Amino acid sequence: MTDEFAGLRGRVALVTGAGTGIGEGVARKLHSAGMRLALADIDGDGVARIAEELGDDTRAFALDVTDSAAVNAGVAEIEDSLGPIDGLAHVVGIQRFGTIVEMAEDDFDAVFSANVRGAFLVTKAVAARMMPRERGSIVAVASTAARTPRVRQGAYCGSKAAVAQMMRVLALELAPHNIRVNCVSPGVTDTGMVKRLIDTMDTPEVVIEGSLEAFRVGVPLGRLARSEEIADVIAFLLSDRSTYLTMQDIVVDGGGALGA
Repeated sequence: MTDEFAGLRGRVALVTGAGTGIGEGVARKLHSAGMRLALADIDGDGVARIAEELGDDTRAFALDVTDSAAVNAGVAEIEDSLGPIDGLAHVVGIQRFGTIVEMAEDDFDAVFSANVRGAFLVTKAVAARMMPRERGSIVAVASTAARTPRVRQGAYCGSKAAVAQMMRVLALELAPHNIRVNCVSPGVTDTGMVKRLIDTMDTPEVVIEGSLEAFRVGVPLGRLARSEEIADVIAFLLSDRSTYLTMQDIVVDGGGALGA
């Protein structure tokens, strides 16, 4: 065991969206760094299987992040059972596809509820408990979709831009309490969400190669990201290796946003 993620061993972290994809990758990375974990996901059975596999000091919680009462109760239960939350990795996110003109209002509302309201409720509940302790690190997953517009993803792009800006404000508000808040913005990552996106495309190769017709830039590194590559950056931001980093949005996209 190296100290590449110094200070994580023995601390408590909450990972939301931990049942699949990037959230699962973060859970495995933080577990390997020695953290005690609360894994939350709306898919209670899925997250329970991961917690059982990881073993000791890992608890699973079925959680709807859009439900304020459930979020507050869940955070209280985590702290009662595992101890004070030192780190939060908020990874929950959903997509609905469609042009803005064609998108159903219910789909738009679902994306903003899960992505924006969820980030608001979870970070609010955790930050309120961190503040009296004068310590903690919060990382929310945004997206390069917050920086570069994508056709048929208006709700998703807008919601992730809202998350990124909300975390900047939260970072300002929590800085006097020695609490750091940052974002990580992945590009296309090898997850179920991206696979569902690819399924909607007539030519899936445009995800990597780009498309003039869709005004989409390709990925210079020529491949999808792996979940563990995103998890590495999140673990770094939660660790004592990043104690002077706050209000940042770190892009991990293989160059897909061309530095935007």
